[in-house]
Amino acid sequence: MTYQPKSDFLRIIVERGFLADCTDLQGLDEKLLEGPLTAYIGYDATAQSLHVGHLLNVMLLRWWQKTGNRPLTLMGGGTTKVGDPSFRADERPLLGPEQIDANIEGMGRVFARYLDYGEGKAVMLNNAEWLDGLNYLDFLRDIGRHFSVNRMLSFESVKSRLDREQSLSFLEFNYMILQAYDFLELSRRHDCILQMGGSDQWGNIVNGIDLTRRVIDKEIFGLTTPLLTTSDGRKMGKSQGGAIWLNGDMLSPYEFWQFWRNTTDADVGRFLKLYTELPVEECERLGALEGAEINAAKVILANEVTTLLHGSEAAEAAEATSREVFEKGGTGDDLPTLTLSAADVGDGISVVQLITRSGLAKSGKDAKRLIAEGGARLNDEALGDAGLVIGAGDLGTPIKLSAGRKRHALVVLEG
Repeated sequence: MTYQPKSDFLRIIVERGFLADCTDLQGLDEKLLEGPLTAYIGYDATAQSLHVGHLLNVMLLRWWQKTGNRPLTLMGGGTTKVGDPSFRADERPLLGPEQIDANIEGMGRVFARYLDYGEGKAVMLNNAEWLDGLNYLDFLRDIGRHFSVNRMLSFESVKSRLDREQSLSFLEFNYMILQAYDFLELSRRHDCILQMGGSDQWGNIVNGIDLTRRVIDKEIFGLTTPLLTTSDGRKMGKSQGGAIWLNGDMLSPYEFWQFWRNTTDADVGRFLKLYTELPVEECERLGALEGAEINAAKVILANEVTTLLHGSEAAEAAEATSREVFEKGGTGDDLPTLTLSAADVGDGISVVQLITRSGLAKSGKDAKRLIAEGGARLNDEALGDAGLVIGAGDLGTPIKLSAGRKRHALVVLEG
């Protein structure tokens, strides 16, 4: 990149690795130097929680606010009813209004950890406010006429789906028009001049800029972040157990902390820059450590990220539990726990069931394979018998199950 930004926000995000592309970097920089601006990122309410894959852009909004600007978090109460087809192989399952509202409430709890929604500060909006009441014929006449189907078909997010000869419904095709309309409405209602998002949203963002310029002749901007993969090629935020959720009732603070503690050596410096607020020089110093020292950097990464989301006490408790489990061979009070009733145990419950129900394996087949390959442990002893049955008497004290060296769970009996 030849142009060096002067505004605090752009200088920080370039230095820390957030920037993938911008429609007019110098123009946006000059606007930021004139005074505070308003920007938004949109989130469809497809689940009850955000996950680690969303965290990069949540941090982007946090930096936007920390540098004196106003962030808008736009919840897709309207667009979730359609579903974003970008780079998907199939159509999203459609959700009902009650589920969408419940999902928005769950996601909102995460945003409140990262952004200040006090008076005159961050604002949370729902695009159902303007999308639910649209008159279809008026919308086609006033908005639809500004879109070229030829151009929409050329966007990579759509083109890749059609090239694979996978169906793209008319419902989904309308999504990019609705998202473009969101930008127009936010520009009108809140003087929003910037939409940010992942690089898979580039086509949708450009559509919104083009529509807003055509309808109200206003200069607005788009900015994208890179789609992150880990150094070993995995999509950021995915693990063997599924998505790394940000809501504590869907993933415990300890499991969240452990996810970051297990970061690959090569990713530590990059993740410190993106997911913490430590100075860049310190992130680079920690990321350059080798051998046993890099493990100390991973603990710092896990503590910093967990503190932002769950608070310092949760981070300290997770580190203490990890130390108890890994260094002292103990059970650790903060481990994920499977609580069984006497009825659950009955005359005995197989260890394969326990491994599966505790989340250490996705299925009984996976649990048996884990045992067969020597990756399962019971109370820190190798578990070699997939036919082992655990009775109520065996659960007089908690049982510790392990999958490999890094994933653990407790099994306890109610009472």
